[in-house]
Amino acid sequence: MDPDPEPSTKARAVFALGLLGFLTGAFVGGVIPATLALVLARQASRQAWQAGGYLTGSAWIRRGRRLAWAGIVLALAALVVATIAGLLHLAARPGGTDFAPGTD
Repeated sequence: MDPDPEPSTKARAVFALGLLGFLTGAFVGGVIPATLALVLARQASRQAWQAGGYLTGSAWIRRGRRLAWAGIVLALAALVVATIAGLLHLAARPGGTDFAPGTD
């Protein structure tokens, strides 16, 4: 009288949020869905372990977790590139006060 294995609905949500985080990661907005995917992945993994094999979807959880981490890495890379570009822009400006010729 074992129950039938059922798919985990959180597993699909983890994958969808991880994919959204990956696709929007370069725009820095992907950090929010990626973080939600990682939190939800922890809960889904815990529930799947407690279900003793009767809750399926661990492959979706793994894929979603990988996509979420990739989205976070993309967001961090975008922030580093923007910071370097900003510093280079500031460095290109002439600095100091421009005095007229012959002024001491």
